[in-house]
Amino acid sequence: MHLWKNVVIRRLMIPLTWFITSSVSLAIAAEPPAPPTQFRAEDVPGDAGTAIDLFWTLSPDDEEDTKPRKVLRYVIYRKTVDGDKKVPSLNPGTKMIVEEENKFEIIGEPTYRVNKFRDSNCEAGVPYMYRIEAVGQEGLTSTPVELKEPVIASLQWFNLQRSWFAVFVFLICGSVILFIEMARKGTIFKVRKIAGLEAINDAVGRATEMGRSCLFVPGIQDINDIQTVAGITILAQVAETTADYRATLEVPTSRSLVMTTARDTVEAAYLAAGRPDEYNEDDIYYITDEQFGYVASVTGKMVRDKPAACFYMGAFYAESLILAETGNSVGAIQVAGTAMPTQLPFFVAACDFTLIGEEFFAASAYLSGEPQQLGSLKGQDFGKVIGGILLLAGCIIMTLSSFESAFESGEKSQVESDPTFLQSAQTYLKENILGKGGF
Repeated sequence: MHLWKNVVIRRLMIPLTWFITSSVSLAIAAEPPAPPTQFRAEDVPGDAGTAIDLFWTLSPDDEEDTKPRKVLRYVIYRKTVDGDKKVPSLNPGTKMIVEEENKFEIIGEPTYRVNKFRDSNCEAGVPYMYRIEAVGQEGLTSTPVELKEPVIASLQWFNLQRSWFAVFVFLICGSVILFIEMARKGTIFKVRKIAGLEAINDAVGRATEMGRSCLFVPGIQDINDIQTVAGITILAQVAETTADYRATLEVPTSRSLVMTTARDTVEAAYLAAGRPDEYNEDDIYYITDEQFGYVASVTGKMVRDKPAACFYMGAFYAESLILAETGNSVGAIQVAGTAMPTQLPFFVAACDFTLIGEEFFAASAYLSGEPQQLGSLKGQDFGKVIGGILLLAGCIIMTLSSFESAFESGEKSQVESDPTFLQSAQTYLKENILGKGGF
């Protein structure tokens, strides 16, 4: 009898215990999370007055690793503060009716463990009020926390966070202007000799001895491409050399404007060489804008006429290998120059001389000798020197700082102290010179 009563009691206690436990768990889970604290807003510096940054300290329930989580996300509200707007009553003699104040609207819902948010949809000069709530299980929200006073996004004319960038721009642009003025006053700048340009005389001389023509291909882009402009500048030197040697120069083009520019350039070169009567504009002609139609025409003429010297100066694509291999098959001396990284390997493999990247642009300054181009070239070199010094200094500082940190971490009785010079330099380099810290 007693045994039967014990069994019955146990069977009744199990569901009762489960019910009590579930009720307690639901009661605990149903508690709203604690609100975040220290909610503040700041205008984003250096912008056009369209953004405001919001910061807060995480909810105490968000800092604990509990399962299930007590805080799932934060909800941020915003409203404009325009003051109370009043409208007249319909009944004369009565008081003014106060219009309902602007309501809060949701503008963002950052997830848990996030304590900042940027509102990028603001208007300059408009005061905004913000509110934040922590959202927990079952959609329960914490007590809302509002700002103590509205915040206004303002327009700044200068972004002081980019001050180091302004310094570099000033140094490089100033050096370009300085070197241009020095070149105009007669200062002679030393420019490293470029083998491909030194070979122009030999290539044209070989063509003259063999009684064959010289072929100049100014790329397949229009005259608004900087590589085409650089190629036309080199064409002026090639044309002047062919005029001195009385060799034939042919310039097939794939753009009508390039043809017109090339004709004027070659005519001026022949005039400067004192042989304007030997200039023939029919040797500079237009073929077609279609890429492989142009290449088929040029390579066909190369096979038929077998030029002794081929110059490829400009922007090229898939046709570069076809042109270079065809010129190589007819035994021509080939000089190429381009800034297209994907086509350089083909020119290097099939041509005798190749102007790689910056050499191609430096060639126009090297050949023309114009003060503007020489000054720009030297100014760019000065900028490269500054960049190289910063890169080297940054690598040294980061390396020594890592060694210093490893040495300090190996000491047993290490106590937190002020950052060392290297650590301060590392932080300044990352946050100010490379980052947005400004001065």
